[in-house]
Order: sequence, then structure tokens, then C-alpha cells
Amino acid sequence: MFFADFQSFVYRHIFKPIAFRFDPETVHDSITIAGNWIGKRKWARKIARLLWCYENPSLRQTVCGTDFPNPVGLTAGFDKDGLLVDILPDVGFGFAEIGSVTGEPCEGNSKPRLWRLPKSEALIVYFGLKNDGCEVIRERLFTKKFRIPIGVSVAKTNCQKTCDVQVGIADYVKAMEAFLDIADYITLNISCPNAFGGEPFTKPELLEQLLCATDLLHARQPIFLKMPVDLSFEEIDKLVDVALMHQVQGLILSNLTKRRDSQKINSADVVPSEKGGISGRPVFDKSNDLIEYLYKRVGDRLILIGTGGIFSAEDAYEKILRGASLVQLATGMIFQGPQLIGQINRGLVELLRRDGFNSIKEAVGKRI
Repeated sequence: MFFADFQSFVYRHIFKPIAFRFDPETVHDSITIAGNWIGKRKWARKIARLLWCYENPSLRQTVCGTDFPNPVGLTAGFDKDGLLVDILPDVGFGFAEIGSVTGEPCEGNSKPRLWRLPKSEALIVYFGLKNDGCEVIRERLFTKKFRIPIGVSVAKTNCQKTCDVQVGIADYVKAMEAFLDIADYITLNISCPNAFGGEPFTKPELLEQLLCATDLLHARQPIFLKMPVDLSFEEIDKLVDVALMHQVQGLILSNLTKRRDSQKINSADVVPSEKGGISGRPVFDKSNDLIEYLYKRVGDRLILIGTGGIFSAEDAYEKILRGASLVQLATGMIFQGPQLIGQINRGLVELLRRDGFNSIKEAVGKRI
């Protein structure tokens, strides 16, 4: 524990102040290059594992037939092109989600497209589904032997052409089909706030068309929906009702918020763009409320994965107690460092013991 605290101190007081002087996308790309390099070398992975990884049998659980060594995963949007799958287990993640991946290669929106809100512990993200496309990423992952479950988030290519509903659906299907023999689960990202044409599949009638098409692929793995966070419970209910009629096993709660009026946005932060979605602290409460609401409503029928604003074991545990079987993060790691994953897992074990639980599964939904 002392060593992890020391790593945290070094990251927050030395590495982060230096890194935060540079353009955030440049820093992200550099970290991706370094992570890919480390992942290709067994000796480097071993060092990373000694530094960061924490394991405990009480964190292990089976969800939708897949074994997860711990409940803390990397959310989609960080490893867009599947370049980090070799190193992520050694950082301590129990699973990871790459993408979002689209049917065609996508350059994304014009730069700048990533901003920090340091006082708010948040990011503004406007990448616009930048990725290498499903064919290139499939080729990259096809021969890999994953050591943790790897999910693939799929979306429609960010371009005017896919604004046509049927073209957009075909793009989703192409991307999804590319990973049917690779991914441990597939997420349909219907709620990216940064793509051309908005979020058409957050309309129940269009979601119905999309899911009818993806059902025809007869996927062997679980299918999850990544849900928007800014809709009302009534609007969310309509989308969930559609999902329950199709081959959807779970919901990821939730995507980025577009709202700029959150009390969690510190007034000292300058919001440099009205474009893009906000991650981190401003999403935490909204995500939690959605988890709690949907666990009460459909927790016996759908798995819930909580994401948004996790910076500590207590944050992760709050989502679990409200009904999330698994949790995901990225922004917290950017602000606090890679040792955060092991700290969260270690802290979760302590919280489980404090509350008399023998496993994560026992704690799911116990706040309700």
C-alpha cells in the first residue's frame, strides 16, 4: 500500500504537472505508443505487473458466462485501435473495451478535439469516433491470445453517408461482424455525442431497426448497449423496452454528458468548446442515478456496467452497490495515474470485508 501511495504521489506531483503542459491528444498518443511497446516485451510486462497489478479471489466473478478476474475495466475511447491489449492485464484491469470501431476507417473530427478541465477532474472529448476501421483492427487482434476479457465497442462511421438510417445500420453490422470470432463481448455504442448526424439510434423506432439487423448475426457473445446519460428516465425506459425484445444482455451506464451546467464543473475551469461530451466527475452522479433506477427496473434481466467519474475504490463500490456488476474508467487513470487500478481493486477488497461480503457478486445492488 505504501508503494502504491508513493507512485500516486510521484504521478500527481511530478509526471502529471509536466504532462499537463502539453496538448492532451499528443500526450495520449505518446502513452499509447509506450504502452504498445511495453506490451510487446515480456520482461517489461512483468515489471508493470509488479508495479501495478493487484489480485484477490473475492474480486473474481462470472458475468454472462465469461470469467472476469476483477470488476474494473478500461472504458471504450482510450484504446481506440486495440493497441494496448497486451499490457492492460498487467496494469491491473479485469477487462477492457476497445474502440469505438466503425465499419470504415475514420479520421474523426478536426483538431483540437480533447481538452482538460483540471479543477473539475474532467475531459471534453470531441474525437468523433477516430479509429483505423474494423478491417485493420480485426487483422491486428485476430492472432492475439487475450489474458482478460476484451470487448469491442462498435458504432457507425462518422460521415454524412451514414446519416441514412439503412446505411448507418449496415455500417454497424459490418463492424460487429468483423469481431464475432474475436471479442468476448460486443457493445453497440448508440450514444456517441460527437458524430455527424447526432444520435439517431437513441430513438426507440430506429433502435428497433438496428437491433433487428444485429440479431440476424446470431452473435455467440453477449451484446451490450452503451446508453446516453442526458435523457430522462422515461426516454431511457423506452430504449430499454426495445432492448428487452432483442439479443441484448446488458447496458453500459453511461456515455459522456453534453450538459455544461453541472455543479461538478468547477467555475475556475474555462470550458474551451461547446462541442464534445464531458467525462469524469461531472458524469458520476448522473451515471449512478441511472444505474440505481435501472437495477430496480431490469436488474433481474440485464447486466449493468457502470462507467463515469470513478477516481477511487469508494467510487467504484458506489456503482456496484447501486447495481453495477462491472465498472469501467479512463479519465480517473489520466488524472491519478496507472497505479489507480490496483488501488481500486485493493480498496474494493477492504470495502467488501468491512461490509461482510465474500465476493463482489454479493455486493451488487445491496444499496437498493
